[in-house]
Amino acid sequence: DATDYRLGSISKPLSAVAAMTLVEQHKLDLDAPIQKYCPAFPQKQQPITTRELLSHTSGIRHYKDKDPDTPHWAENTKHFNSINESLSVFANDPLEFEPGTKFGYSTYGYTVVGCVIEGASGEKFYNYLQHAVLAPAGMAHTVQDNLQTIIPNRARGYDLLDGHVINAGLMDSSYKVPGGGLLSNVDDMTNFVAAMLAHKIVSEQTTTVMWTPVKQMDDKGTGYGLGFGEMQKNGWKIVAHTGGQKGCSTLMYIIPDKKFAV
Repeated sequence: DATDYRLGSISKPLSAVAAMTLVEQHKLDLDAPIQKYCPAFPQKQQPITTRELLSHTSGIRHYKDKDPDTPHWAENTKHFNSINESLSVFANDPLEFEPGTKFGYSTYGYTVVGCVIEGASGEKFYNYLQHAVLAPAGMAHTVQDNLQTIIPNRARGYDLLDGHVINAGLMDSSYKVPGGGLLSNVDDMTNFVAAMLAHKIVSEQTTTVMWTPVKQMDDKGTGYGLGFGEMQKNGWKIVAHTGGQKGCSTLMYIIPDKKFAV
C-alpha cells in the first residue's frame, strides 16, 4: 500500500528510537537535564530529563483545548519553521506535576525530544531521523507532514459530521513534528517493526529498555516505556501505540514473541 497516511502519535516511537541511537553513540545522557542539549527550553522549578520526556513523566502539559488566549492547537493553521520556534506554544507554561512523580501524556514533551535530538546530534531533527532510523529500516516514504510540500500518494483526510463524511479540517502539524507530524505508509511501518525486531536500528538491550514500562516515584508502573506502550493480553506481551488527529486514526500492535504486528 503506497498511500502515505498521517501517523499521528505513532510519530513518537520513531522519535524515541532516534533519541536512543544517540544514547548508544554516547552523545545523549538520558538522565542529564534537558537544557544540556536543548538550551532553548527554559529552566523549570525542577530539572527534567530526556528519560522523563520519552516516558511522559516530565510534567510538560498536553493540549489545552479551551485556553482563553490560545487557539485550539489540534486544529492549528499556523506554520512553524523550526522545532525551536514551535517551543513557543508551551515552553513558558508551568509544569503540571513534579517530573518523575506521575504519568501525564504529552505531545509537547516530544517537541522537546526533537530539540534534544537536534542538540545532541548537531543536525535538524528530520535529517537525523532520516539517516539514523528511516534509512536503516528501509522507510523511503516516511516524511514530514508538510502542508506546503507536494507529497506523492498523500491520503486525504475525512471526518464525520452528523453521520455524513466530510473533508477533514485543515491542520498544520509543524508545531509538533516529533510527537505527531510524520506521514508513512503500511509498507514502511512494516519495515520499521521488522527492523526493531531484528535490532537493525538499536540493540536488543536498548529495545528491551524501550519496551519496558517505566515506574513512577511510587513504584507504580505507567504502562508506557520509552516511546512505546506495553500491555499483557492472553499471556502475550504486546507493544503498541495509537494516534489520532485531523483526518486519521492509527494503531500499531506488536507481539514481539510471535514476530507479528498489525
